[in-house]
Amino acid sequence: MIDFLISIFEHFVDPKKRIFLGYIILSVIIAFIWLIFIKKFSLVEAFLKVFDKRIFFSKSSKSDYLIFFLNRVFTLFISPMLITQIVIATFIFHALHQLTWLDVNMFKEVPKTIIIGLFTLFIFLLDDLTKYFVHRWMHKYPILWALHKVHHSATELTPLTIYRTHPLEGIVFSLRSAFTQGLAISVFFFLFGDKVSLATVLGVNVMIFLFNVAGSNLRHSHIGIRYWRWLEYILISPAQHQLHHSIAKEHHDKNFGATLAIWDWVFKSHHYSTDTEKLTLGLNENQTSKEHSLYTIYVSPVVEVIEIIRTNFISSYKNTKRMVYRFLKIKRQINKNLISQRKDNTDVKI
Repeated sequence: MIDFLISIFEHFVDPKKRIFLGYIILSVIIAFIWLIFIKKFSLVEAFLKVFDKRIFFSKSSKSDYLIFFLNRVFTLFISPMLITQIVIATFIFHALHQLTWLDVNMFKEVPKTIIIGLFTLFIFLLDDLTKYFVHRWMHKYPILWALHKVHHSATELTPLTIYRTHPLEGIVFSLRSAFTQGLAISVFFFLFGDKVSLATVLGVNVMIFLFNVAGSNLRHSHIGIRYWRWLEYILISPAQHQLHHSIAKEHHDKNFGATLAIWDWVFKSHHYSTDTEKLTLGLNENQTSKEHSLYTIYVSPVVEVIEIIRTNFISSYKNTKRMVYRFLKIKRQINKNLISQRKDNTDVKI
């Protein structure tokens, strides 16, 4: 039982996870610096703001805590059954051998330090780019949105809101991660050989480590830290991501990026940060507390997905039936015309 509980809460002591206690403490320090030196709060005001009990004891936050626990239990059971990056890497690695214009270890003479730097940067950029696209698809396609809106049903943001996801969405993002890492590992191992390795700090990609140290947990928080306007073209500020959770129409489908804002800028979904104190978070203005119930979070999305599939199937069936009917009608008309022509030809001969 103790080992099971340790497995559930290990993310708090694992530097590879965003909610590692060290990162959370650094985020709290950054929040105090922002409030005291930028917003001109007193120390007491800053303390009350950071540890606002209205936020951490809200129905939304309590729901986050429970979902975190339940999803961790689910993950422990489902993870062994998911495809891993090693499987994908092996498949891609063998596929690369079929390309005649590429040679194995063709860049093996490149210095190892350069390889480490390139691999670290490549896997970070690829990982962030795939996060952007999968996140955007989650908002675009009804089936995926039925799952993803569980995350957006949060009316208050805490570091644990990142775990406020439907288990099926968790599987989608796990497969994304496996594909990203598998692709990067296979390509670099094929081109550079066994010199491939990752620059890490505490076992974490150095780029992700810097992102977490810089206060990644503040993105899901009530502390609306804004960056300089030029920097928000490059990095997603906490306030920009909080804006992504806003119910305002002008904020819909904006700021999908996880770390980099570059993708939003390139693909026309970028929005500068605003004053987050005036933002209303959640799905809509009429949202009720039932959005935080376990039924709504775990069962309703599955029911909605089934209904979408059923509706589309029925619609496709009806369209197919209509097309077949038209085809048969046209075919009958053509046959009728041919018979009529043959009869006319016979009459002429006689």
